[in-house]
Amino acid sequence: MNQARYPVTMMDRLLEVSTSGYYAWLKRPPSARSHLDAELSGRILLIHIRSRGTYGAPRIHAELADEGVRVGRKRVARLMKAAHLQGISRRKRPRTTLRQPAARPAPDLVQRNFAVAGPNRLWVADITYIATWSGLLYLAVVVDAWSRRVVGWATLAPAVQAQVWPPICAPSWFSMPWEWPSSNGVREG
Repeated sequence: MNQARYPVTMMDRLLEVSTSGYYAWLKRPPSARSHLDAELSGRILLIHIRSRGTYGAPRIHAELADEGVRVGRKRVARLMKAAHLQGISRRKRPRTTLRQPAARPAPDLVQRNFAVAGPNRLWVADITYIATWSGLLYLAVVVDAWSRRVVGWATLAPAVQAQVWPPICAPSWFSMPWEWPSSNGVREG
């Protein structure tokens, strides 16, 4: 508690609660729901241990349903989060890029200032990947920072090098003098 640092009356005034309400809350016994949450947390912990720490909220919810316990999956997830429990995913995130340690980072041409006075004065770009049944698909998008409208985009398979993206992403119907940053020493991996 912060009672050692700050007076209760000051905290009550800042939190806009009455002092008597605070002391009544301190003396109030735990609610029926908190008792049920404590009991359910124990069962969740046992199932989690029994699964050797692999089960997440959906599987623990299914186990509880098999045991006849009626509880929502989101409540299970909330109690697991409070107990710092999480399952292990079998899926590994794909390793899409490897940064070369000696590579020089691309210059920050706008010094992280994305506030612009009008349209088409600053474009920003991002590259991400989308997992598909046939493998990864890269998506590059160029957005106008003022209107937040997409001004260009492209999708490419991972085999294509990043150097071919700028001409594809740059819209042919709009001419704006701009520099495309280097690839940051990133290579496929």
